[in-house]
Amino acid sequence: MSNETNNQIYSIYEPILQDMTEVQSRIKGLVQGQDQHMHDLIAYLFERGGKGLRPALTLLASKLNSRKSDKSISMAIAIELLHIATLIHDDTVDNSTLRHGQETISSHWGQNIAILLGDYIFATSARFVCDTESIRVIKRFSETIMELSSGQIMEFFSSHSMEQHRKEYEDRIYRKTASLFRTASEAGAILGGAEEQQVGQLNKYGYNIGMAFQIVDDVLDVQATSAQLGKPVGNDLIHGILTLPTLLLTELGPKTDISTELKELFANPQRKGPIDKILGMVQDFDIIEKCYAEAEQYCQKARENLTGLPESNAKESLELLSYYITKRDN
Repeated sequence: MSNETNNQIYSIYEPILQDMTEVQSRIKGLVQGQDQHMHDLIAYLFERGGKGLRPALTLLASKLNSRKSDKSISMAIAIELLHIATLIHDDTVDNSTLRHGQETISSHWGQNIAILLGDYIFATSARFVCDTESIRVIKRFSETIMELSSGQIMEFFSSHSMEQHRKEYEDRIYRKTASLFRTASEAGAILGGAEEQQVGQLNKYGYNIGMAFQIVDDVLDVQATSAQLGKPVGNDLIHGILTLPTLLLTELGPKTDISTELKELFANPQRKGPIDKILGMVQDFDIIEKCYAEAEQYCQKARENLTGLPESNAKESLELLSYYITKRDN
């Protein structure tokens, strides 16, 4: 992360810094009491850390009504663990060797261990969400696991197909990404004692932030450097997945000749020629600008979702987050 990114994150997290520290500490504390094999696996998994946007959403949403709740911290932990578990399984399914520049669990220990560790982290996240003692939150959390899983299945069966379209893409990124953002902010609102209308607003806020987040992720996949991404540029294309940048190229029709390049790439993903041409087209046809414009539309909707919520440092941070999403570089 650049210094500028660190400063932005610090500003957003300022109202919840103490709670975020507790969340991170309790997650890292999961290594305590484990046998050596589990200790090594969990320590390796958590040593990299991350930005923690999803648990931060839960904590910020819970503070909109200035109500201190230890249950929101349990939920934030559950949200982050669920996110980590999905990454382990995604990397295993995709045969990915790197995640943020670090060797993946499946690459380092093998697929069998990765699947079992992912299951363990899933179960641990469920244990923490039960500590909220909210049937409504537990039910939504369970639905989110269903959405995350179905999104991965959808992606698997549609990969390397020329019949991938915008509607399917939007459904897929909701399931794989925005569903967890939505649950993070909605659960925080519920546990923070928000009124029903406010819960609905934060539900929509999380959805819009999550959609924007994934669109920016998809842009970075074709624009950033391997060093920034910690994985190969164009990784989604290599795995046969069409994201918004490529879909916008297909919508331009014959003048891009994108279909020919995609067929060649899908036939032989190891060839650099087709992917280099596609990445070049993304630059030549102003695709990046169009993608950011769509992400910004979601961010604007997210800011509108905050209208009428109680004025507080937490609300200000949620607004700042909506601006940060399209400015981040990893």
